[in-house]
Amino acid sequence: MLPDGKMYALYSRPQNKSGFKPLPVVIIGNGPSGICLSYLLSGYIPYFKRDSIHPHPILQKKLKEAQDISILDQDLEYLSEGLEGRSHSPVALLFDTLQRPDTDFGGTAESVLTWWHETGRAIPHVVLGRNAPGGAWHSIEGSMVTLSRGEWMGLPDLPFKDWLKQKKRGLRNNRATAEDIAQYYQHYVVKKGLQKNFRCNTVVTSVRKVSADSISSYTQDWQENSDDLVWNFNEKSTEVFQVDGFFKTMKGDKEPFSIYAENVVLATGTYDSPTWLGVKGENLSYVHHQLSALEEAVKNNSIGIMSDPVLIVGAGLTAADAILFAHHSNIPIIHVFRRKVSDPGLIFNQLPKMMYPEYHKVHQMMKEQSAACVGPYECYVSLPEHHVLSFGKDKKCIFQDKNGHQKVYKISMALVLTGSNPNLSFLPNNGVDLAMNSSQSVNPKRNPINVDPFTYESTQEKGLYALGPLAGDNFVRFVQGGALAVASSLLKKANENPP
Repeated sequence: MLPDGKMYALYSRPQNKSGFKPLPVVIIGNGPSGICLSYLLSGYIPYFKRDSIHPHPILQKKLKEAQDISILDQDLEYLSEGLEGRSHSPVALLFDTLQRPDTDFGGTAESVLTWWHETGRAIPHVVLGRNAPGGAWHSIEGSMVTLSRGEWMGLPDLPFKDWLKQKKRGLRNNRATAEDIAQYYQHYVVKKGLQKNFRCNTVVTSVRKVSADSISSYTQDWQENSDDLVWNFNEKSTEVFQVDGFFKTMKGDKEPFSIYAENVVLATGTYDSPTWLGVKGENLSYVHHQLSALEEAVKNNSIGIMSDPVLIVGAGLTAADAILFAHHSNIPIIHVFRRKVSDPGLIFNQLPKMMYPEYHKVHQMMKEQSAACVGPYECYVSLPEHHVLSFGKDKKCIFQDKNGHQKVYKISMALVLTGSNPNLSFLPNNGVDLAMNSSQSVNPKRNPINVDPFTYESTQEKGLYALGPLAGDNFVRFVQGGALAVASSLLKKANENPP
């Protein structure tokens, strides 16, 4: 982190000095998306490695055609045409296959990219985040194991496996713990020299377009050793983004800031706002929406083997993690979810059994231990095709099945783990106008922000970009393609208006 003088200079209000110079780029969110984009904007440029051979013959031919031109300067639509894989984003598939050419087939082929640090192409930017670099990974219980294979969690030019070897640790069943991932992302920022771009403990409260003419003047202390960089992305621009928020000091005070920027990148993820059921009594003190509440209750011995059951609502991986944790702690569980156990849309029906034995066990419990029949698993009851009607003050919870029949259970605590939504309260109208369907709120799976697939720029607001889950990319291995698209777009803008 920079010395205080530097930090507060960056966060200064407009001052009465001549020359209005907005910052070229502000990135909101310091998780893997924000980190990857900061790396690319810091002048780290990917090229096709000479003499490498990509297993995809058509892509290999295209890469050879322009091997002296950086990937960022090539036509990403042309390069990604015809690629198939586990993402709907063509650029995400492109960047993933360049870094991990045959990973979906269990291969370990090396990346076909080589990285050059071209400092003259760096674009001044700042990355704002609530936590340390790594974002929401610092909020996840450290021993939790990632869904994705460990090597898929890595960022460009620093394989996660190599970092783990230095720590003298290995992957468990090819997967990593959340604590390892969070530490790796922090290490990456330091190793790649990106710290000067990051401002942690910041909360953004507003992002809006303002007239450049209405701001008489503004000075900006970019970064250390960057005083000679003066960028004008668009000198004729009549509008800029005003980003307001506050910085949380060590004493707990809130220091307000305003930054003016030509471009804003939204990379806040979706961990902020857990989904609520919207039923009576959901705001009672024993009803929680985060797994950490269960961990805390077990740690404090406020629930245990003799307690009334813990209610877990949901049929995703977070709900499964809660079931595994409670089961391991010998705490009785009632598990309620709306779908059939055999529903192909259920995540458990999509995971290979060999790679995810613990989630396969939860799925087995869901199938074999319904309230209708006694199964082999003690202290667990599965209620498929049920939903919660209400939570009572007496800790009695009413459920209803698909036929309208109701059941009442006395519980010790409830965990509603049915997903989360992004918190975009800092955007006008909560960002709804930016979504694919502008009549509904932004949702990473059902209604992401509408972006151009090859630049990730909003189709509704020029200069505003979205990355990661906000743009529909929900896995770390694929969010990096979005960062490539944004960096490519910003570098092309810079080329049109060179410094």
